[in-house]
Amino acid sequence: MVWNFEQLLMDARQELEGIKTAKALEEFRVKYLGKKGVIQQVYASLAQASAEEKPLIGKQANIFKNEVSGLFEQRKKDVEGLEKQQHRRILDVSLPGVSQPVGVRHVLNQTIDQICGIFEGFGFVIEEGPEVETEFHNFDALNIPKDHPSRDGFDTFYVDEKDPDDKKLNQLLRSQTSPVQIRVMKAHTPPLAVVVPGRVYRPDAVDASHSFMFHQIEGLLVDKHVRFSDLKGLIEAFLKRLFGEEITMRFRPHFFPFTEPSAEVDVSCYICKGKGCSACKRTGWIEVMGCGMVHPKVFEAAGYPKGKYTGLAFGLGVERLTMLKYGIHDIRLFFENDLRFLKQF
Repeated sequence: MVWNFEQLLMDARQELEGIKTAKALEEFRVKYLGKKGVIQQVYASLAQASAEEKPLIGKQANIFKNEVSGLFEQRKKDVEGLEKQQHRRILDVSLPGVSQPVGVRHVLNQTIDQICGIFEGFGFVIEEGPEVETEFHNFDALNIPKDHPSRDGFDTFYVDEKDPDDKKLNQLLRSQTSPVQIRVMKAHTPPLAVVVPGRVYRPDAVDASHSFMFHQIEGLLVDKHVRFSDLKGLIEAFLKRLFGEEITMRFRPHFFPFTEPSAEVDVSCYICKGKGCSACKRTGWIEVMGCGMVHPKVFEAAGYPKGKYTGLAFGLGVERLTMLKYGIHDIRLFFENDLRFLKQF
């Protein structure tokens, strides 16, 4: 096949001179320098050329390719310059700018940051743990017996199929942040003081006050001679930092498998100042958290010497506190991503 390289080069020059846009320039590149372009067609034709023609055609093809590539690069710079000039002519700096929306932290994260910040001021350290847990950490080590209702498949998300005859540790989505207590105690020697924020999962039917996923914050302090009065003083200082100095607090006896003695904590309604309103169900009190002294069985599971240490623990629901604090009546609002709701915080 005979190639007229002089004519091809002349045609390429004429085409480039008329190109003024990046789109047309790309079409030129594909036509001449692409995988199926003119240059590749020339190289492909060498297979049909005679032994005498191949060196000559190959040499002329390389010269043609270099010429076209150089012209292409030069025209590319010219086109970019033209587009910049055009953009400057179109841009009117006197026009008002378009503002970009600025996001904020989710209201639940704001509450978590505030609570953790308070406890960090008390000397606590923030710890985290896995959301996929073992039965040992989520139940056994926390003194929750095998026949406890919370261990049933209807109350816990098991990742592995639960088989009573299987000796392996069944995996599950943690139903509380308390398993991190065990992990921290097994990894560290007292004195220790940690606060643990995180997501937890329970197969509850979703309604205005329940969700299958929600947030908890767990607290643990272990040392020698920790007393119940230390627990009460710590909780009172925390709640006054969170709700204001004017609130009052009361402890009600309760039961948790992993603490003994245990208590539920109420604060006087910060909305009606204890007089009674819809938020406190006309009682003047709002339940905010649970707490207690760490059960000896929990220390045993963590490998601590019997009777050497005492400790306090507490836990609270982030959604509940946030709802109480801001007067939110439906937990589903936190997770629907409705900007009309989220922008309020």
